[in-house]
Amino acid sequence: MKKLLLFCLLVGYSIANAQTELVFVYFTGKPNKAAFYANPLSELTQKSLNRRTSLGIPLNDQDAPIEQSYIQNLQNLGFTVIDYSKWLNGAAVNATPAQIAVLQTQPYVSSVGRFAKNNPSIPKTAIQNKWNTTTDSQKTLTVFDYGSGSAQIDQINVRPLHLAGFTGTGVSIAVIDAGFPYVDTGSAFDRLRTNNQIKAVYDFVTKTNNVYSNSISNHGSAVLGAIGGYIKDVFVGSAPDADFYLYRSENAVGEIPEEEIYWIEAAEEADRKGVDIITASLGYNIFDDPRYSYTYSDMNGTTSFIARAAEIAANKGIFVLAAAGNAGQQAWHYLMTPADNAKVFSIGSVDATGNSSGFSSYGPNSLGIVKPDGSARGTASATVNNSTLTSVNGTSIATPIAAGGVACFIQAFPSMNRELMRTKLRQTASLYPNHTDQMGYGILNFGSVYNQVLNTSEIVKKEKFAIFPNPVKNILNIASESEVLSLEVYDNLGKLVRKNIGQKSIKVEEFPKGTYYLKIQMKDKSFYEKFLKE
Repeated sequence: MKKLLLFCLLVGYSIANAQTELVFVYFTGKPNKAAFYANPLSELTQKSLNRRTSLGIPLNDQDAPIEQSYIQNLQNLGFTVIDYSKWLNGAAVNATPAQIAVLQTQPYVSSVGRFAKNNPSIPKTAIQNKWNTTTDSQKTLTVFDYGSGSAQIDQINVRPLHLAGFTGTGVSIAVIDAGFPYVDTGSAFDRLRTNNQIKAVYDFVTKTNNVYSNSISNHGSAVLGAIGGYIKDVFVGSAPDADFYLYRSENAVGEIPEEEIYWIEAAEEADRKGVDIITASLGYNIFDDPRYSYTYSDMNGTTSFIARAAEIAANKGIFVLAAAGNAGQQAWHYLMTPADNAKVFSIGSVDATGNSSGFSSYGPNSLGIVKPDGSARGTASATVNNSTLTSVNGTSIATPIAAGGVACFIQAFPSMNRELMRTKLRQTASLYPNHTDQMGYGILNFGSVYNQVLNTSEIVKKEKFAIFPNPVKNILNIASESEVLSLEVYDNLGKLVRKNIGQKSIKVEEFPKGTYYLKIQMKDKSFYEKFLKE
């Protein structure tokens, strides 16, 4: 009876709204933009301005606020205006064909863009799980520092950045997702709350701050956990010291085109706050109303509203990551938007052995641009939710794992051009210069790109050193022209196993065979080297 009632309600809704569609009304300009240029802090935070200054990005008209009198004009015509975008300079409204014709005659309207793609032939059954092919389960807890987070962090080689002191401190990440229940109470997020690392929250679906409601999806909680979650001796995320802005743009109950606008509003707010990274473990191709669904030819990086906004965010110096999707084993096996945009760093999924996850969506985008850009672990990946460790599957978990690596890298090189950063991450991935349609350029390698950039710096030229022998059986030596203050050896799970002060050698003869990390602390700089114990 409940299912039949729901069906009847949906049919009634469809009939009542058959003559309307969601459209985007583009405005002619921003008459009051001069006031913004005279006082940018009226619209953007100092942190946002600092990011632009650091990266050499000038302000432009997109940064100016939308003209409120234009919104009022739409309301005077009888439209309900809730969602609008300053970047795209317009507002989303539901309108009939007759109302669209009236809108097109208004002097402040440059054009009316349609969300509807008129693709009713796409079957509803083709809708994919946009987030994960989840098999949540409790895992046996380990007793090491990194615990169950170790394997996925090491697969993309983030550990060297952590050992060098780059754990995301001072870098801000906007997580745009479907909800964050228990982040405000769960012990796995205690460290974030205690250290004031959650800077702001907002629900763009309901226009409230209630992103922690238990009645909404906890998908965002698991995504956040992969980056910033922490349970002592059990789990460490890929950037545990980053700052976070938690934005809900996705209503997990249904699939409506308004969610693209919610995402754009969240991205604009992230820019206002000055975030460095946006990570989005969601995407779009098929909607409940098939008029709005996309075809593969639409996955070109510019057709969808969300892809265009994601590119604007990237142009403003925000490193945007997006999940490729989980449709690899479905009829629609392609990536989703906004992962199709060339300036969005899209992430595919691999398993523990480095092979593509079967569910990971295929690229390239419809213009032939290689997608995904790179891959991280998305099969049986570890994260935290509420107060416990859990295992999930999907490109939606691979993406935040990679985002944490980006945060650590930005902390190390905050002024590096973001396009150059994306290029270097592709060029140091495991398959480059080759690629596959599921893995892109392969598994990301943050330690390699960190070392590559570091080796070109003046610091390394001044601080020449070498370790030998490697592999080693008994004593590891350091040859250096500079004073070595300390040596620290960490095992493969991140546990400190030995420390020497003021020496240029360290005994390792009793260590079990395996891979270790050596942290070399000099006067003004830390370096790391990986070595093998025979």
